[in-house]
Amino acid sequence: MPITSGTKLGPYEIVSPLGAGGMGEVYRAKDTRLGRDVAIKVLPSHLSSNPDLKQRFDREAKTISQLQHPHICTLYDVGSQDGVDFLVMEMLEGESLFDRLQRGAMPLDQVLKIAIEVAEALDKAHRAGIIHRDLKPANVMLTKSGAKLLDFGLAKPHGSQPISANSKPISTGSKSISTGSNSPGVAGALTQTSIGSALTSAGSVIGTVQYMSPEQIAGNEADIRSDIFGFGAMLYEMASGKRAFDGKTPSQIVGSILANDPPPVSSLQPLVPASFDSVISTCLAKEPDERYQSAHDLKLQLKWIADFGMQRTAVMPAVVGKKQNALKWIGGAAVVALALFLGWHFAGRNPDVVVIRAEIPPPAGMEFEVYGDLAGVPVLSPQGDKLAFVAKKKSERKSLWVRPLNSLVAQKLEGTEGAAHPFWSPDGKNIGFFTESKLCKVSSNGGPVIALADAAQPRGGAWGGNDVILYTPDFRAGLLRISASGGQPTAATTLDPGKHTTHRFPWFLPDGKHFLYLATSHEGGHKEENGIYFASVDGKENHFVVSTDSAAMYASGYLLFHSQTALVAQPFDADRGRISGEPVPIVNNVRHDAGVWRSIFAVSQNGILAYQPGTASSAGTQLTWFDRAGAQIEPVGERDSHSTLDLSPDGKQIAFTAGDPLWELWTMELERKTKSRLTFNEGTITDPSWSADGKSIVYVSTTTQGNLTSEIHMRSANGTGNPKTFTPNGPQYFYGMPFTSPDGKYLTYLLSNGPNQRALWAVPLEGGKPFVVVKPPSGQSNILGYRVSPNGRWVAYVSDETGTAQVFITSFPKGEGKWQVSTNGGAYHQWRKDSKELYFMDFAETIHSASLQEKDNGINILETKPLFKANIGAVGWSFVASADGKKFLVNKAEDEGSAPLYLVVNWPAELKKK
Repeated sequence: MPITSGTKLGPYEIVSPLGAGGMGEVYRAKDTRLGRDVAIKVLPSHLSSNPDLKQRFDREAKTISQLQHPHICTLYDVGSQDGVDFLVMEMLEGESLFDRLQRGAMPLDQVLKIAIEVAEALDKAHRAGIIHRDLKPANVMLTKSGAKLLDFGLAKPHGSQPISANSKPISTGSKSISTGSNSPGVAGALTQTSIGSALTSAGSVIGTVQYMSPEQIAGNEADIRSDIFGFGAMLYEMASGKRAFDGKTPSQIVGSILANDPPPVSSLQPLVPASFDSVISTCLAKEPDERYQSAHDLKLQLKWIADFGMQRTAVMPAVVGKKQNALKWIGGAAVVALALFLGWHFAGRNPDVVVIRAEIPPPAGMEFEVYGDLAGVPVLSPQGDKLAFVAKKKSERKSLWVRPLNSLVAQKLEGTEGAAHPFWSPDGKNIGFFTESKLCKVSSNGGPVIALADAAQPRGGAWGGNDVILYTPDFRAGLLRISASGGQPTAATTLDPGKHTTHRFPWFLPDGKHFLYLATSHEGGHKEENGIYFASVDGKENHFVVSTDSAAMYASGYLLFHSQTALVAQPFDADRGRISGEPVPIVNNVRHDAGVWRSIFAVSQNGILAYQPGTASSAGTQLTWFDRAGAQIEPVGERDSHSTLDLSPDGKQIAFTAGDPLWELWTMELERKTKSRLTFNEGTITDPSWSADGKSIVYVSTTTQGNLTSEIHMRSANGTGNPKTFTPNGPQYFYGMPFTSPDGKYLTYLLSNGPNQRALWAVPLEGGKPFVVVKPPSGQSNILGYRVSPNGRWVAYVSDETGTAQVFITSFPKGEGKWQVSTNGGAYHQWRKDSKELYFMDFAETIHSASLQEKDNGINILETKPLFKANIGAVGWSFVASADGKKFLVNKAEDEGSAPLYLVVNWPAELKKK
């Protein structure tokens, strides 16, 4: 029954009705205590009369009232009077997005601004554990202060109430507040049907069918990814002026959602970039696992488009002079081929040709794999006619791909799974790359993959004249030289441990006799000695060129390298290895991977540049809790260069390393999210782990004091006192992954005398000789990681003895028996506290669970199943499991792999104008 003006609900006096919808009646009211206008929503009887639902509603209302965010309509109060339950909300002045869309599509810059604001609001709610369940234009208000999201999760029904035929958005002309559940003319036809029953069953949501996810239509429980589907449908309508899913009847709409994909927005609005189409298609994926897994990731992608991606794939600047109007905006994917043709055609004939730009998206459904220790930064062939890159689907392993730039199709090179750091042969016919701890080569047209040499932790390669390949076999190593036909590698550069700990990412100069490489130090070193060096294959020349924090390339008379946030070019004499003049920015913001000292760009020898833009905000990783289904629970702390996590025995703290370039040891209290630094300039700190009693942390410290050395340190977890130092087998060895056994009797660790032949050792802490627990079965295999079970009876370890890293279990400490856990690759394994479940990550970054049963003489692997895809972004142990195995703390990278590459043809022409 309508409430008359002047009626008081508590301290709120009704002024006038604003409208009515399926979720209640809304009134303008005056807060007599504070003298402000508010909106009062009187709830329908089915919310008030059901005790269980009323209790749930009160609980959710209390939670939502804590959501203070500039783009969320604030819930001020909840009340009940004379049998009338009501909500008191912020009074919004403006226009609903539903009303705005009645006038058609919106300009893309407005779409992105509103979408980013709504994504921020969703992110805030999701982090608080609140799902909207009814995201649609009618629930977004456009105000002077920006977009406001309404009605968070308050309308979730209990039982099988049909969707009201009268449900609609409330509109009062230019000023409105949208509170209904459905747009006009849609929901009424669903009443008394099986579809309507499914849509309104327990665990589902009342809402507008056009914006419902497939899982909601099926009657399954909604989660944050259901909101992301609704967001995608709304985003599509904002940009195109048409609904993503529509039909004459509700059944047709439901069928469209379940079976069809809408046409790309760019087919309706030609100036929309391909990257925007990609965002929408990811949001609207039928399977929740294939969508963005958080509103935060979605927001970052939208911000990337707003900052860098507003150019259409086919944007081509005009040619100066007589050709002034010859080129226009050109549509279609063929722009890349056309751009290259025009660039080559005019470059030698017309000095007034300006830079030609194009956008290259990853193959459909794929992501570029450009970030991390074993990434595949795209590389252009020397002739500039092909692009090689590493890409993958979220559920698959990465592989090497080649795209001829005069073609619309990229080719996957079979047999290259796990590929990293590709590089071209001088003639552009073959590609070198790394996979499965090997240096390999393959024809650019596909064919057999040929392994050339071992490379445990490679950091780039280059292919020069006379079929010489230079490569870095390990992250702490100098460059090796090998024939492209195979053979025994020999040293190409020699590390000076007093100055550098790594030589990496070589680049051959045109004469095939000289090359560039990056030399730097994990311990920081001296800035004036860290950077690009010029050397000769015969070893007679080697000198410093320029200080930088990233690998460099040479083309068209310039040295290209990273400086602050920019990609710069500086004149370079390739014969003498000397720079001149001043560096000039080519790209102001290029994506940079500080973890491996490499920026995401590639260059050919005929004036073509490819790069991926980025900002400082994309640096580092975000520690994030996930549940077993992969739903994001909450972030932990701020973004940082986190590496190698370990959870304290009581689950209240984590130990990790962070820093650039020097890693230091830190701890964080998870509840208060406060950090404490435990080491100060002890060297590069790696592999921290807690003692069983939680009082100490052991870790490895690597230093350069004349020679590269590593030691195991143990220090108090509260940072007091000096650390104890262990080198059980002597100072000449390299130590890794130290742990104290659960009973406190043993110190366990990996031991090697170089990049290869790592074995698992243990030494009694109360005195005694060190002994081998697990030895690699051959001289070509290694133990890559391990974890002792909480009950102290078993050790799970990773070995590459089969040619692929796999997880095995053996007894501890004797190392008797052997049971293989993983079959398609595995690493980063973790035990549940009761030792009955083991978690590990495969090469596609999917976390798996293995259920275990102990028996008298060994272990039974009862069941192995995937849990969820984790997007990790750093070296070392990248996730930890809670004691009960219900939550996982993941060292999460931002998902920017789907961002396109930018192609620049004839970039030196623009450089000469600066």
